[in-house]
Amino acid sequence: MPDLRQLADEHLEAARGSEHGRSADRILHDGHLRQSVIALVAGIELSEHNSPQAGTIHVLEGALRVTGLEEPEVSAGELVLLTHRRHAVTALEDSVFLLTTVTGLEGEEAHGDPA
Repeated sequence: MPDLRQLADEHLEAARGSEHGRSADRILHDGHLRQSVIALVAGIELSEHNSPQAGTIHVLEGALRVTGLEEPEVSAGELVLLTHRRHAVTALEDSVFLLTTVTGLEGEEAHGDPA
């Protein structure tokens, strides 16, 4: 079982040493469920991209701005549900987050209440 504190430290160190200011790795994969740890140094943005069918961001360290959310600033310890809209993620300070996604459920409602 992965130690999230250790992974956060390792990826933040790697992001700080990377010319792109980020580090990421998929840590769990079970069928349609995927979890990745992502570290970004302050000011680095993951440009606008499509949302998964269902997903959450749990900030482990630092603070992020996630476009498309009602409250776009997310701090350490907070967990937010991603919307179906395209979004971007920007590190407001050196940050690490756990991204949980569900993909590949064609024809099924995977996000929020069933239709």
